[in-house]
Amino acid sequence: MKLVFAGTPEVAVPSLDAIAAGGHDIVAVVTRPDAPSGRGRRLVRSPVGAWADAHGVEVLTPDRPRSPDFLERLREIAPDCVPVVAYGALVPQAALDIPRHGWINLHFSLLPAWRGAAPVQHAVLRGDEVTGASVFQLEAGLDTGPVFGTLTDEIRPTDTSGDLLGRLAVSGAQLLVQVLHAIGSGQARAVPQPADGVSLAPKITPEDARVRWTEPAFAVDRRIRACTPAPGAWTTLRGDRVKLGPVKPVRVEGIAPGEIRVERDGVMVGTATTPVSLGEVRPAGKKAMAAVDWLRGLRPEAGECFE
Repeated sequence: MKLVFAGTPEVAVPSLDAIAAGGHDIVAVVTRPDAPSGRGRRLVRSPVGAWADAHGVEVLTPDRPRSPDFLERLREIAPDCVPVVAYGALVPQAALDIPRHGWINLHFSLLPAWRGAAPVQHAVLRGDEVTGASVFQLEAGLDTGPVFGTLTDEIRPTDTSGDLLGRLAVSGAQLLVQVLHAIGSGQARAVPQPADGVSLAPKITPEDARVRWTEPAFAVDRRIRACTPAPGAWTTLRGDRVKLGPVKPVRVEGIAPGEIRVERDGVMVGTATTPVSLGEVRPAGKKAMAAVDWLRGLRPEAGECFE
């Protein structure tokens, strides 16, 4: 089939590779406009845009996918289908109607669970044991379209969102290719999503990523893993923000919530239940370092706590 691919971040690139290897013709990509990055705020191409540049594929970067110029170019291309992976903008009905087979979205949850921008992060945050990916027909509603196929994946006890999303990006790419093959051969069948089991996964904000030391250790652990690598879990000490990598719940008694203590096995911080052992720590303006190295330079007072 002749395809236009819509996507933006690195997590979409495995799908591009799989579709290209599957024999489909990717004639253009739709991605978010180049964005400023780094200290120099230099404009940088999205990973999907960079993939297209490297493969000689046309790149479309509309500010909004409802813009007349974009819609006109999409009509000129007249793709059979537009597969979508983490594009990052709502697609209007005018654009959805152009491809013969519509827009087909790879979403990283078992729909109707975790509809929205951050399904993997919410699955880790809420302690789900199993998640997966779904390929569905994109429509005007938020991830509400009928589903062509799914796959499942176990959430491991130490998985960060980055770990889980990396696995789903690869396995989901193969599912997306299977669905595209089925659509091309006329054998695809989409099933409406059930009315029960709907949950929403809005974007995780920096405030969501703030560690609550008054929560139980398991909740602190989940929050940090859910926010790793982005937006990055954080706390404050002496008025400065400190980012935290994944922690490990431990069996030590007598540490108050937020209290920092050095034990034989590492740097412990109290929670509402048992403490957690810190892993990597990134103080404001510095590189990430092991918690013991950070504490060596900090020299905390007895009983000092994260705020």
